[in-house]
Order: sequence, then C-alpha cells, then structure tokens
Amino acid sequence: MLLCVVVSPWFKKTLILKMLKIGITGGIGSGKTTIARIFEVLGIPVYYADDAAKNIMNENVELKAQLIAHFGEETYINGQLNRQHISSIIFNDPEKLALVNSLVHPVTIAHADNWMRQQKAPYTLKEAALIFETEAWKHLDYVIGVQAPPELRLQRTMLRDNITKEAVEKRMERQMNEDEKMKRCDFIIVNDDEQLLIPQVLELDKKLRLF
Repeated sequence: MLLCVVVSPWFKKTLILKMLKIGITGGIGSGKTTIARIFEVLGIPVYYADDAAKNIMNENVELKAQLIAHFGEETYINGQLNRQHISSIIFNDPEKLALVNSLVHPVTIAHADNWMRQQKAPYTLKEAALIFETEAWKHLDYVIGVQAPPELRLQRTMLRDNITKEAVEKRMERQMNEDEKMKRCDFIIVNDDEQLLIPQVLELDKKLRLF
C-alpha cells in the first residue's frame, strides 16, 4: 500500500518557526567570531550582529534620521556614518553610548529575527558581543558562551586591532563581567589555545541538531 502524506502550508510554516535560534557571545578577544566561522563550515547560517548593525546604520532611513537628530548633521558624510564623529561623542560619555545603543539595538534585533526566520537549517546562530546586555537574549532559545583567559583575550585584541594594552583594558572594563556572562550561557566553548576548538564545536553541533 502506498501511503501519501500531504503537508499543509500551515504545518510547513510551523516547522520553520520552530527552528532554534542560538546566540554566541563572549568578551572582547574571546574568539567568538572564529568559532562562528567553524559553525558556518558545518552548514549553519550565522548572523554577525556587529557587521549587520554597521550596514543598518547606513541603510535604515528612520534610524539615520534619529541619529542625526541627536548627534547633528555631521553624523553622516555622503550618506555614510561618520564613525569618527560618533566615537568622539560616546567614547567617554556612558549616557550618549546608552542612547546610541537604545536606538540601534532594537532595529538590529528585529533585523536578526527576520533574517534567522528565513534560514533553512537545523538551527541558526547570532554572533554578538552584547546579548545579555540588551534584549537580544529574550529572542534566542539558547546562548553559547566563548570563554578565554583575560590575559589571552588582551593579547589577541592588541594584536588584532594594533592598539595598546591600556586601550584594550578600557574596552574590557566597559563590558559585562566575564564570569557573570558565562554563568548566563547555556553552553560553554573554551578557547584558551590549549583545548582543541573543532571537537568542542562538533560535539555541540551534534547536540543542537537533536533539539
């Protein structure tokens, strides 16, 4: 006997909506982007929040208008964000930094949600430095934390960005305490240049595909 199963469009939509949305985060220099690239090799779509936010700040008309209203016409040059101007304002002003984040993060979170829903994979990843510091964690099913010793993170960032130890330490001071961040994560990948990364990623990928 031939059994024919017809899947309704409604059921297909339900399956898509149930695809897991996973966050991956860690402090500066932890190596979360490197690990996200490994997941991509395994066929997992990754939303890179920082890159997306940069594009959104140049393309979202409403957001651009809000930023200009708060920070002046020089916020954009030839339609492109004047990062030097914004950085000079928010670097030592926590209130202005909070204002920029309050404008940019909700738009980026909504954009990420829409992008992740459109992917066809066992699950999707959102790579972002700020997940618990924003409302982003509420839109995710699980969060992966990337853990690395502070000194190693410092050295990596100095080398990557060609900046001083003091400059990196200032950035680290403005971030959530690493121990607290890791406590909030559902899974931990250790990136300490001693434990192998690929086996850790493969094991976690296997688990996530079974959820």
